[in-house]
Amino acid sequence: MHLSPLDIVVFVGFIVAVVSLGIYKSRHEEDSEAYFLAGRGLKWWLIGFSLIAANISTEQFVGMSGQAADYVGLAIASYEWMAAVTLVVVAFFFLPAFLRTGIYTIPEFLRHRYNETSRSIMAGFTMIIYVGVTIAAVVYSGALTIDTLFKGQEILGVPINVTTGGWIIGIIAAAYVTSGGLKACAWADLLQGSALIVGGAVIMWLAFSALGRAPVESLASTMPAGDLADNASGLTKFFALNSDKLHMKLPRTDQILPWTALVVGLWIPNFYYWGLNQYITQRTLGSRSLAEGQKGVVFAAALKLLIPFVIVFPGIMAFNLFSTDMAAKAGEDNTKILAQYEELRASGENPGYMVFEFDAHWQAGNAEKAEELAHFSEQTKAQAQVANVQVTAAKKLVGYKYDTAFGLLIGKLVPSGVGLQGFILAAILGAVVSSLAAMLNSASTIFTMDLYRQYVNRQATQKNLVLVGRLCVAVFMVIGCLIAPLLDDPKFGGIFTYIQEFQGFISPGILAVFVFGFLVRKAPPICGVIGLLINPPVYGLMKVLLPNLAFLDRMAVSFAGVLLIMGLITLIMPLSKPVELPVNTKIELQSSRGAKACGIAVVVTTLILYAYFW
Repeated sequence: MHLSPLDIVVFVGFIVAVVSLGIYKSRHEEDSEAYFLAGRGLKWWLIGFSLIAANISTEQFVGMSGQAADYVGLAIASYEWMAAVTLVVVAFFFLPAFLRTGIYTIPEFLRHRYNETSRSIMAGFTMIIYVGVTIAAVVYSGALTIDTLFKGQEILGVPINVTTGGWIIGIIAAAYVTSGGLKACAWADLLQGSALIVGGAVIMWLAFSALGRAPVESLASTMPAGDLADNASGLTKFFALNSDKLHMKLPRTDQILPWTALVVGLWIPNFYYWGLNQYITQRTLGSRSLAEGQKGVVFAAALKLLIPFVIVFPGIMAFNLFSTDMAAKAGEDNTKILAQYEELRASGENPGYMVFEFDAHWQAGNAEKAEELAHFSEQTKAQAQVANVQVTAAKKLVGYKYDTAFGLLIGKLVPSGVGLQGFILAAILGAVVSSLAAMLNSASTIFTMDLYRQYVNRQATQKNLVLVGRLCVAVFMVIGCLIAPLLDDPKFGGIFTYIQEFQGFISPGILAVFVFGFLVRKAPPICGVIGLLINPPVYGLMKVLLPNLAFLDRMAVSFAGVLLIMGLITLIMPLSKPVELPVNTKIELQSSRGAKACGIAVVVTTLILYAYFW
């Protein structure tokens, strides 16, 4: 992509507008409630758009569209459509409990329900995942999009790559979060949330148009074209070429999204993410009333139903149109990996016990080399076993780099010179920035309110708390930008899977502790501590001993195991009387009937979509 002067003006103008609006609307936010929770004054439409903008990022535009381009297809949309149902439940089950207690952070609720130790454990776990996984992953996926679009180009003499792209994204996000906190995020998200939905819809329309113009023989597909005519519409070609991908059910043995995960496993990350994930729930904690918060959450649920059409469908079409480019991008990575292999073989030494893997697509075109690599890796594993050491994480060769799907759509389909490229790029970058800003703001909130105020300075003033929060934003941004380039390795299996996989170390345990605490009011405080601590080793042990078990199924087993242990503890040592939670009298706690009716409509629509595409 080479931006025209008009595209550059549109792009820069949009970014300046977003940052300026956020800073302007949040000026003079100098106390902790104003900085971290927008003064608890957010309205429903602002909450809804902010939830979507905080959620939709290049994790979806890169990771989800990449999975759609792969064999997973439309099945990956379960993350979006099941989220719609999850949000409705959150609005009427989780949100009332949180607003009633008047908490700043989700870990703080555990202090009221269990004890201070469980709050600290969750805060610590959450900080590790935010900084080491989600922040770094969002920075990387955004930087990968920039790298795909502007490979080989320079800005002010600095070459564009994953590293420089990551720093650009990180600095923009930190700029307005540091200044204005949650209110800055929410108002900036109003522009960014609207733009990303419009931008995604434009990409979908352009992809369908390109598919309609393309000769059938030039289109990649795992399905035979049959009697499909070149002049058939893009929609007709889409359904004919991708009928194997346009369903929600994958085999039970699938490693990414088996149908068994739809029964239990996928609900766990969904409820954790939408109900207990600080950088999402912080928007609802800042609502001016329970009814306003419920309307905002249900509005976001309705918007979630649209997301697969503007992200998953284009991702599937990207493979149809640009599979050759995906293979070329994978080839660049494979060349580096094969060079490492040749160096090891030539030296006759493998001190790190590095092994090499490959997928079926690469193997099909490199049968002899695949056999050679397999033999080398088996020998290495045997040597490592004799030496009683672990092998280095495998280097993986792949036939296609699917995570480039959305970047290729933008670079090859969006016309230049009319400002549209600038708008699309701004919308995509805005999606990254809004998600990163939400994570930075929430990570700083948890550190400041749950860790710093509790263990470092109990007498901290309001001004001091805001200052610490701002410093945390800068520090966490730097750490995320330093980690991000390390994720540019095929061994992670795609950025979307990377994020979900590692969240499994904490999300089942956290969800189990909250659900059990909601439903069993006589559960003793030790339940919260043990429930949080037991999940990481259980999940990690299954990852080692049962590597072929899909991570979503591991989540389900971990969730059930934690609930069972907490149940046994409560049977042995129940509290003498139910726990009484504090009540926040500063907020209106009347539920919204209109939101409830709309929530039911969202659930029914979701069921219809599943029935049609099952």
